[in-house]
Amino acid sequence: MDDSELVTAADVQLMQGLAQRVTAVRPDLVNSDASVGELAWIWGRGHASEGQSWLRRLWFSGEVLVAWGWACLPHEVRRSDGSVKDVTGASLAYQVHPDHTELVDEVIDWYDGVTVGIERTVVPSAADEFALKRWAAHGYETDPDSLGDTGSWTQLNERDLKDVERPVLPDGYRFRTADEVGPQAAVQAHVDAWAASTYTVEGYEGVRQTPPYRADLHVLVEAPDGTMAASTIMWLDEANRTAQFEPVGTHPDHRRRGLGRAMLLHGMHRAREAGAAHMTVVCLGAPGHPRARGLYYSVGFRKFTRDAPLIKTGG
Repeated sequence: MDDSELVTAADVQLMQGLAQRVTAVRPDLVNSDASVGELAWIWGRGHASEGQSWLRRLWFSGEVLVAWGWACLPHEVRRSDGSVKDVTGASLAYQVHPDHTELVDEVIDWYDGVTVGIERTVVPSAADEFALKRWAAHGYETDPDSLGDTGSWTQLNERDLKDVERPVLPDGYRFRTADEVGPQAAVQAHVDAWAASTYTVEGYEGVRQTPPYRADLHVLVEAPDGTMAASTIMWLDEANRTAQFEPVGTHPDHRRRGLGRAMLLHGMHRAREAGAAHMTVVCLGAPGHPRARGLYYSVGFRKFTRDAPLIKTGG
């Protein structure tokens, strides 16, 4: 299983297992695209449409996965508004257990080997000083597009679930679950919140089949006219008693009514009932992207760590 192959559902579960083990000892080293929830969301919604452009390699110590790399190669993206985008560069998600840091160089060498001649990016954790030095030694530099007030870097936010406010919705709105509203409405809620989304019913079926998805932790807010005005999925990591919101979105016609805040509070109560004691959520961290960050801060989240976007051109 050490050779490069397309990413499978079984691979994702192995990757999630490594994420759980890293979370247990160094949660600040879990890369933003390598958490249990993020892996499930990316794989579930995209493997049917983009899976042929995903290449992975796995590294084992005995029978235990201790490092992995997931390269997304150039491909075509078709969006819900009918537009098509050509992705001409490569991006990498990866994770290395802190007891096996020597494998960082092998991950980099593998990534460079499967992306010769094209631009490549990667987002290690800013807390991973060793990895940042190794990426720099291989010619990777801070991605200039991530700098400035509207930069693309993300931060991980966290809070405990000891004292969570009770949610309050505006009159006529109510909480629903994905099973109650059905696949089409659940997908439409996401598409409405995220313009030019790539999400489809087929993608949602993939999400539903990807552990640890639970329909009771996929919550929505229904408007008085029946529109799904907001939605989020919570991914529960039972081993670490933590859960992650991913994604979170509100219909543009229903914003500034407190729906997102109420939904997050409602979701945290559900996550706590499911066994979580801790919650995380990722958002853009640059000063020019205050909206989501302000929402998460309003319900008790605070910055825990951030990623460090890197880029290498050609070579």
